[in-house]
Amino acid sequence: MHKVPPAAITANTPATDDLSLIRGGLFYRLLRATRLMEEKRWLFGRRVILAVAITWLPLLLATWLFNPQGFTALLRDYRIYARLLIAVPVLLIGQMLMETRFRMIVSQVRDAGLLDADGLVELGGVIDHMRRLRDSILPELIVIVLAYAHTAFIWHSRVANASAWAVYPATGGAVHITPAGWYFGLVSQMVYQVLIGVGLWKWLLWALFLFRLSRMKLKLVATHPDGHGGLGFLGLSPLGFVPIAFAAATVIGSTWRYQILHAGAHLRDFRLSAIVLLVIVILIALGPLAFFIRDLSVLRRQGILQYGILAQIHSTDFHQKWILHRAGHEEEFLTAPESSSLADFGTSYENIEKMMPFPLDKGALLGLALAVALPMLPALLAEMPLREVLQDLLEAVR
Repeated sequence: MHKVPPAAITANTPATDDLSLIRGGLFYRLLRATRLMEEKRWLFGRRVILAVAITWLPLLLATWLFNPQGFTALLRDYRIYARLLIAVPVLLIGQMLMETRFRMIVSQVRDAGLLDADGLVELGGVIDHMRRLRDSILPELIVIVLAYAHTAFIWHSRVANASAWAVYPATGGAVHITPAGWYFGLVSQMVYQVLIGVGLWKWLLWALFLFRLSRMKLKLVATHPDGHGGLGFLGLSPLGFVPIAFAAATVIGSTWRYQILHAGAHLRDFRLSAIVLLVIVILIALGPLAFFIRDLSVLRRQGILQYGILAQIHSTDFHQKWILHRAGHEEEFLTAPESSSLADFGTSYENIEKMMPFPLDKGALLGLALAVALPMLPALLAEMPLREVLQDLLEAVR
């Protein structure tokens, strides 16, 4: 095998400080241009305050000026709070969590020695390709276009079910949208949808990176104690999707609560939708990990065969020496190295048998489940008051 010059390895090995799929693209450039984000500072306070000032405060002002009779309805519309005061800040702050997961995992791939010199050069090329995709403005422009197209497609159905602050009282069967309603549809709602879209685009980049990584010659070890051949750390990556899942579930949960309280719906009406939502979140968040199933399955199968041969040889020698021909050597057994080596080898073989081809972390799975379940509590409490829930819990404890 030809050797790669050290200079080439250094030049093509990614630097830890620049392992980011977040810091690039149209949205990032706008943040840098407006000083809402710096190279090493996220400035979440400024960004959240500005997001609230752009999305929520104009709704209050426009309703107060042009539709004062709907002002109370706006203040009581928790769907607005869910989108603009919870989901949008979570999506903004969640970008840091996504980036830290990215950097940690890429650094671990390099530092754990999973790639040889040629593999590190290839990894550098993959990351350079990811950066070029990250820095392109076209995907985020497409996200904006799709967001407005989606709004235009559902506009009439949304207007028909709009709150009193978004439409004027119907006259002659016609419904007229208030300035606040127009602003929400064209600006406030767009901010939320674009942030969701940009987050999904960054996650798609991450899935592409994991796909490229799974096609490299990784130095996996069947006996690795993490039970995933040395790739157990990949199971932490779904945590980067938690903010997106939480934001989407918050908005959906608020809509279901509104339908229960104001449209005569019941929790059972959303059972299928809840299952579909959970399945979609799991597929998107955990799907990229499936790229490694093939190699890990092969590794486990080969490990069982290879270590099985060695186990047969070692166990046969042990049986011959200490079972069939132990006479006169019983006192030496307690200090014999064969006993401990056989036990250690048995532990290694058990690690191979217990190896899971899917590098899933239980904590990450729990985080995803909570990100979907917790925002649904308001919808649950709309049909089952908190007092009844607490009473049922108390009775269960008793």
